[in-house]
This record gives sequence, C-alpha cells and structure tokens, in this order.
Amino acid sequence: MLRGAAVAGVGLGVAGAGGIEAAAQAPPRAGRSMIGVPFDATDAPRFGVVGLGNRGGGMLPLLLAIPGARVTALCDIRPEFAQRAARAVTDAGQPAPALYTAGDDDYENLCARDDVDFVYIATPWEWHTPMALTAMRNGKHVGVECPMGLTLDDLWRLVDTSERTRRHCVQLENCCYGRNELRALRLAHAGRFGELLHASGAYLHDLRELLFSKTYYEDQWRRRFHTTTNGDLYPTHGLGPVAAYFDLNRGDRFVRMTSMSTPALGLAAYRAEHQPPGDETWSENYVNGDVTMSLIQTAKGRVVHLVHGVSNPHPYSRLNHLAGTNGVFEDYPPRIYLEPDRTNDQWGSFDDYAEHDHWLWTDVGPGPGGHGGMDYLMLWRLVQCLRLGLPPDIDVYDSAAWNSPYPLSVLSVRHQGAPIPFPDFTRGDWQTPHPGTDSDKPA
Repeated sequence: MLRGAAVAGVGLGVAGAGGIEAAAQAPPRAGRSMIGVPFDATDAPRFGVVGLGNRGGGMLPLLLAIPGARVTALCDIRPEFAQRAARAVTDAGQPAPALYTAGDDDYENLCARDDVDFVYIATPWEWHTPMALTAMRNGKHVGVECPMGLTLDDLWRLVDTSERTRRHCVQLENCCYGRNELRALRLAHAGRFGELLHASGAYLHDLRELLFSKTYYEDQWRRRFHTTTNGDLYPTHGLGPVAAYFDLNRGDRFVRMTSMSTPALGLAAYRAEHQPPGDETWSENYVNGDVTMSLIQTAKGRVVHLVHGVSNPHPYSRLNHLAGTNGVFEDYPPRIYLEPDRTNDQWGSFDDYAEHDHWLWTDVGPGPGGHGGMDYLMLWRLVQCLRLGLPPDIDVYDSAAWNSPYPLSVLSVRHQGAPIPFPDFTRGDWQTPHPGTDSDKPA
C-alpha cells in the first residue's frame, strides 16, 4: 500500500512547492562540494547489493568478475532471489554474503553493516532515493540505477546528503561507457567536431510486453508509473552520453527545458489486443504520452533533443547524435561525417576513427558483457576508482542533472510546453574543471 501511494504521488509534487518559479531555486548549502573529491582508497572494496531481480541479478555476475571487488551483503524482499544471488557469490570463490530478506525495510540493516563500503541499489524506482539517503547516512558510498530520484526535492536531498556525509552518490547509468559513446567523446575532446552545437539522446524501447508481464516486474510496478505521470520517465540513458560530450558541470550546464507529450494510446491498444476481459489492467487509465520530446538549452547556447518512448513498436535506439561546426556523428547504425576528412556529402565509416577508442576499451575490453560490454566497464572503472582512491567519473551533481528531466518534463508538459529553468546542483561551481568519463589512464 505504501509503495502504491509513493507512485501515485510522483505525478504531483515533481518540482516541489512553487512549480515553475521554484524549479531553479537552490536550498542553502549545508555541507561542502563533492566536485573532485576522491574515494578513500581500499584495495578490496566491499559491496552490498539491494534488489536482485532483473537488473541487480544481471549485474551481480559482472561485479563478481572484477578483480578486487567483494560482495559481502545482499538484500531482496524475495528470499529465493537473495539465496540464488548468494550462490553466485560463493560460486565465484568468495565467502557467503549476509542476507537481508525480512521485508521492505531490511535494507536499512544492510546499510548499517561495517563491512560494506559501497551500496548498489537496483530496486523499483520509488525506493531509490530513500535507500540512497539511508546508505549515505550510514557512511556508505552509493550507486543507484535509473532514475536516481523522481522529484527535484529528491535530487536536492541526495546532493545535500552527499555533501554533508562526504559520501559519493553515483548514477549507475549504463550507456556512458559504450565503445561508440566513448569514441565520440574523445573525438569531441580532440576538437574533431569543431565547436559543438547540438546533440540528441533518447530511450526508444518497445516495453509493452514486459510492462504487461505478470512476472517480469515485481507486482508490475513499472506500468503503474504510466497511470500517474506524463513526461520523460527515463532520461538518463540518452542524456548521460550527451552530458559528457558537452562537458556538463565542467564548463557548461543545462539552463532551461521545454517538453511536449503525444497522446497516450499505445498501452491501451496493447491491452485491448493481449489482455483478457476482466484482467486487472482494465481498471487502469494510462496518462503518460506514448512519446515525450524535450529540448534542453545549455549556458553556451547548445541544444539537446531528448526523447522517451516505450509504448509503441520501435527498434531499440538511444539516437546518440552529436553535431558541431566540422561535422556530425550519429548512431543506430554508427556513421560519421567530418570535414576535412570527407567533402562529398556521404556518410563515412565510424570504424575509421578507432584510434580514438578510450583506453578502457583498448586495455580492458568488454569482459563478460552487459549491454555490449558497457555495463562491465562501468563497474570495472568504479572499482578501479575505489581501489586507487580516485574521484568517480560521474558525481552526484552529474547524476542529479541527468535525472532532472524527469520532473522538469512533467512540469513543462503540464504547462503546455512552457520552458522550465534547470536547477544548478553545483551551486555555481559548474565551470570547475574535474575528471569525467573521458578519464586519463591511471599510471
């Protein structure tokens, strides 16, 4: 019941009290900036994983494959999921982890352990913020699956708690470490695109079958968001790589956003074709537009085109488009046109620029996989930063900015596409140079 109430409230207080006028307001800083703050070096970082379903259960083998990573505690409300995950830990040659399966709040006991350095959260969305706050308040660094927070108040609480506790809070975005994304990023940093002008990112993924599955999402929690909220429910997959291209919080920042949604037709049409009469889903009213399109402008005047659509037939795509004064790259399929290399108005092969591959791909490689290897490299790099005492590539300010289009798009759609100011979670420090995903290889 409490979980249902939390989801129902998501479509209401997205920007906190005050709506458009309050969206960009920053509460007074109560701690110190986390920009460039390194992890405390620990040779064998210890992980606690909360949520062992589709995502958490799939990421666990990748984490166990990374040298030096240890998994000491697991939590899930379904004991059988935790026990299955524990077998994976012991099969990897590690000691049996502690298990927490005694209900919704047992994650609090995992966060209180003294043998956990980093808490990995992969639960239904409404739990992400309270779990991350609990982890940091217990002295743990924390990584959260998408989305990290559902309201601007959520995101400010995560930023403020990170600053007060001196613990990092990282969006475990699984698209910034792809080979194409990192190659395009290094081309941009090498100046090959000239002055950057615009980019596109998206989450276009036909989820209809999974959203109506009785087993894939526990208690069918994800479909419920489509009955309460009209906006971009999943911005980080497309926006994370674009934020890296634009050096977000490292010389540029998002300043305003406008969004529009199409009618909400796809899920009702799928239900009519696939759900039997009398099924519980027939009591649902879907309000989230099939496609939400947003435009974000940066302080330097650049423009981001952001798209979300999961309710209609569409081959998977994150768009991943970048353009500047010297040319353009776009993905799905990958292709590139850069002057002076090409002058015939014909696309060239992205493979011709393999010399710009990131060292993570040339020296580490995709490992056991996960979205083509990007998931493994995301975790591998996180573990490396923990072991060497380096700052994370993605910090709490990046994470909050990538997640802001969720509540901001809802607010803009509600106000007929009105431009909404973007909060500056760095509180004025967005021009501070510091490492990002285009990281130097440690000596």
